[in-house]
Amino acid sequence: MASSCQWSARSPCCVQRRCGPVLPDIEVHVWAGPSSSNGLAEGLIKLARLDWGVPDYSTLSRRQKALSVAIAARRSSARLHLLIDCTGVKMLGEGEGNTKKHGADYRRQWRKVHLGIDAKTLEIRAIEITDNAIGDAPMLLELLAQLPEEEPLHSVSADGAYDTKACHEAIASRQAAAIIPTRKNAKPWADDKAVARARNEILRATRRLGRSIWMKWSGYHRRCLVETKMGCFKRLGEHVMARDFERQVTELHIRASILNRFTSLGTPQTVRVA
Repeated sequence: MASSCQWSARSPCCVQRRCGPVLPDIEVHVWAGPSSSNGLAEGLIKLARLDWGVPDYSTLSRRQKALSVAIAARRSSARLHLLIDCTGVKMLGEGEGNTKKHGADYRRQWRKVHLGIDAKTLEIRAIEITDNAIGDAPMLLELLAQLPEEEPLHSVSADGAYDTKACHEAIASRQAAAIIPTRKNAKPWADDKAVARARNEILRATRRLGRSIWMKWSGYHRRCLVETKMGCFKRLGEHVMARDFERQVTELHIRASILNRFTSLGTPQTVRVA
């Protein structure tokens, strides 16, 4: 339960605990299936000696479809360095070991999770859920749209899949620098716009200095932080449990909210000693 939970009930020992009797103020920050969460909530209410009912599995499943999840995140104290990446979460299909041994008897499907995190706070600032038919680059515009217009952006780091004119223009419209490596078969853009000139400078630097030196010089390696966040995201489950798209979006948004709550409690500080 949240420490700020306000409730009023009379225990069997006739001990009155006062404040507002607001059941929605109870928050359970753990990820499990609806059935397991139901049992956990019942146990917590029993420990608190409250005579409250807990919605059953079917009720929770129905409410999940229309549930709006607020993903709380701290704003960066300086200009935001946004790190973007995408990963897949399985929806249907056998496990990897069973597939390797027996082969997949039907086409496996997954949901794509597009994340944008703050390089300083490591909290998720933007998230989009799509099916596996949607590409990575078109979702960058949706991720940027989730950030407040008044919040200044310093840079946006992403991999070569986002090396498109639409992505570079969207980043430039927020007065931010695009730290995106060009693709191996990239050609200079013929446009004379500032966006094209900045992207062509990346291409020339990569060809002249090498990709590794450009990545170190530009700070591109910070993008490993969002890859680590993806690993944390999958620690909460390799599969989605819900069956329809709306419930799957809610389930994945809950995971993002849990990760931000964990991150706000504290992160390890790594110090090089040798």
